[in-house]
Amino acid sequence: MLLSQTLLGHLEFPMLRTKRLADVGYRVFSGSMMLLTLYGGYLCAMRGYRYLQRQKQLQLAAQNQNIDPEIVKD
Repeated sequence: MLLSQTLLGHLEFPMLRTKRLADVGYRVFSGSMMLLTLYGGYLCAMRGYRYLQRQKQLQLAAQNQNIDPEIVKD
């Protein structure tokens, strides 16, 4: 009985360690994908914000007929 418990203990140990490693790897990968998604959303929001600011700037310049070549060039 003691011999079989010892053998089973040795067989289960690598399996548990492998499962734990797989779980940790999955969590790290999932966390990095979440951070990447958040960062992508931030970049998208900032681009949209800059676009809207640029449109306001162009509209004000057109209303004032004060079109600066630097503004139009961008």
